[in-house]
Amino acid sequence: MNVSNLKKDDFYRPILQLLQNLGGSASNQEIESTLIEEFGFSDEQVAQTHKKSGTPIVSNRIAWARSYLKLAALTDNQKTGTWVITETGRDALKSGEKEIQALVAAAIKQYNAARKAAKESAESPNDAPDEAEEEVEWSNLLLAKLKTIPADAFERLSQRLLREAGFVKVEVTGKSGDGGIDGAGVLRMNLVSFNVLFQCKRYKDTVGPGVVRDFRGAMQGRADKGLIITTGTFTPEARKEATRDGAPAIDLIDGESLCNLLKDQQLGVEVRLVEEVSIDLAFFDKI
Repeated sequence: MNVSNLKKDDFYRPILQLLQNLGGSASNQEIESTLIEEFGFSDEQVAQTHKKSGTPIVSNRIAWARSYLKLAALTDNQKTGTWVITETGRDALKSGEKEIQALVAAAIKQYNAARKAAKESAESPNDAPDEAEEEVEWSNLLLAKLKTIPADAFERLSQRLLREAGFVKVEVTGKSGDGGIDGAGVLRMNLVSFNVLFQCKRYKDTVGPGVVRDFRGAMQGRADKGLIITTGTFTPEARKEATRDGAPAIDLIDGESLCNLLKDQQLGVEVRLVEEVSIDLAFFDKI
């Protein structure tokens, strides 16, 4: 399959179905890895990228499908990185794929009309922004910037991010030929501490299982946990290798997760919000 022929529509129903199957919610990573497995995409297909931006096509299509489902109120993501299926989404799933697509199409039409009225521009589009057009979102802009900074700067950024996330004694080794180990730190959780070795690389494409295996071999006997931070994406095989039975688990932070972490810690990402808190009592009756 040529993944460039994929459409956002291909993922609407599968996303709703997997959210339903996973208890009503799922993380970005769970959605992407599950869909990649269900569709049977190979590593080569997952690695295919848009020519202009260099963003992986499959990941991009899935991300846009999630956004369009939210536009139609079939899903929601009030918490960064976590998606939930709404009651409207559950009803649409029961009605079938045609109903899902009709609801999304109606939402897109309404969105376009509102945008046209707001902008009052002669060049207002006739169609909602399509993922094939590669409209630049904040995360794409951030990743593009991260891929241009020097390697040692990316290591320092990773060091700062880990400190902000609660790590202590975070050091960048700066050594080469050490099995991909770029630094070490200590993660303290209440009364327990873990020695963690980390690798931070500005990969442009996908990261395969070989990188994970080499890193695990280098950290063997030297740390409690391992962490790989990248601007790219991990193949399904790499994710399986990271959690392989009988081997020390390695946590993986891909480009999308990295952007969200920088946003959460407000490192180079400014979020302008006016907090208004209300309680949705009905939510707790739907769990």
